[in-house]
Amino acid sequence: MRNSNLSVNKSEQPVARQAVLPIYSVTPFTMLDFPGKTACIVWFTGCNMRCPYCHNPQIVKGKGRGDVMQVITFLEKRQGLLDGVVLSGGEATSYATLPDFIETIKSLGYAIKLDTNGLRPDTLDELLREKLLDYVALDYKAPPEKFKRVTGTDKFKDFEKTLNLLCTQTLVPFEVRTTVHTDLINETDVQTIINDLVAREFKGTYALQNFRHDNNRPTLGLLKPQKRPLDLSNIKTKYLNIELRNF
Repeated sequence: MRNSNLSVNKSEQPVARQAVLPIYSVTPFTMLDFPGKTACIVWFTGCNMRCPYCHNPQIVKGKGRGDVMQVITFLEKRQGLLDGVVLSGGEATSYATLPDFIETIKSLGYAIKLDTNGLRPDTLDELLREKLLDYVALDYKAPPEKFKRVTGTDKFKDFEKTLNLLCTQTLVPFEVRTTVHTDLINETDVQTIINDLVAREFKGTYALQNFRHDNNRPTLGLLKPQKRPLDLSNIKTKYLNIELRNF
């Protein structure tokens, strides 16, 4: 067990109340984001990617320094009403005190789901070793040759380390997700991702998420609607459990 700096022990609360993390906001209730559980979502600002289809530019570019104890107080009041907490963003794994924050949440009886882009395999490795996660959703943005174009970073090898970590452990269920905007990736790219997952003997859910344009929510890259939908008939999917979202 870690020596958490975010303990809610009464004697340590003055120190805990000074702890800060770049928390943008909390969505108080969701039944869609944590499989099989009622949950809330804690949104972290800042991201180490710049995906043009991202619908959260204010979070990605934000510099929120939320009061951790406000979140803990909220969770204390929701004990028995919520099952879990989703950590999303932004990219939560960018922050060194995340393991302490998670340990505090788990001490209140909550399950933890982490949404991650996979660029911090070191952090994920620590969270897995400390048994601090109950579910992971990993974004597989693009195959190596298009990774920089889609994410704004050339760190595919870091992502691959995270994917390897998840595929070679058996304790924490996880899903892999790809958001599709056909101006960025095509059927061949999606098939390449599927083939990679099959080769790694991935057994979880692979979610194909269709980009939806929203005039009221401009994306980080100000993307326009797709010129054409993804042609699913040209993709071989029988070896994976594939879930289509927004198609």
